[in-house]
Amino acid sequence: MLVRCNTVTLAKTYIRVVAAMIAREMSTRFGRKPGGYIWALLEPAGYIAMMTVIFGALARAPALGTSFVLFFATGYLGYQLYQAKVIYLSASVKANKPLLSYPNVAPIDAVTARYILQTLTSALVAVMVFSTIFLTLHHAPEINWPRILEAEVYAGMLALGMGMFNSVMFVKSALYEQIYGIVTRPMFLLSGVFFLPDTMPHPYRDFLLTNPICQVIMLFRSGFYPEYRAIGLSESYLAICSAVILLSGMTIFTLSKKTLRND
Repeated sequence: MLVRCNTVTLAKTYIRVVAAMIAREMSTRFGRKPGGYIWALLEPAGYIAMMTVIFGALARAPALGTSFVLFFATGYLGYQLYQAKVIYLSASVKANKPLLSYPNVAPIDAVTARYILQTLTSALVAVMVFSTIFLTLHHAPEINWPRILEAEVYAGMLALGMGMFNSVMFVKSALYEQIYGIVTRPMFLLSGVFFLPDTMPHPYRDFLLTNPICQVIMLFRSGFYPEYRAIGLSESYLAICSAVILLSGMTIFTLSKKTLRND
């Protein structure tokens, strides 16, 4: 009975700490900017609109379907399922370093708070953007929710694992943080945001499909385009990559608790 009471108490304390950190993150991230939370919506919407105008002037039709704006939205927001989370999570411990001096606050609390906040933010942005796009279309697409949710789960696993690993490395090495930013910058161009990887010629297609983020975007897009065959998409490969990266990140993060607190 005593063990059960202690477990319940610890769970309540953990929830209160995470909730407080989410409120703090919302205040520091959005509360100090003019427009606050609105910028989280305007940034992707503005980028999608800009790319639609540019590519609409260069090509007669998108690589999939008939709507440029929907094609770029599925690519960009599919990519952001991973990228927005991993950027935010990577700096979670470093940004909350002063709070880790309190005994009730652990490094994992900072990661959890940021993961929850970014997931909810990305979901809200996606709902608002796609709802607006659907209003402009003559026929709204038939959405395959299981495919979209699968993409979110795999992207979340990849981002959480990589974000936890980066949380440790960003604290240990400023050089790694700079190198990581440089090395991963081309990822945006190589993940299939602007094109369909499965239409690329060999051997480039095989190379692109080894990128799990590329697979996430293909899976995400297939939830909006029933006719999209997504040749080369392997959910088993994506599941294995996601699980390996998540477990690796969690292991390194767990073994580095003292470093994260005392550095």
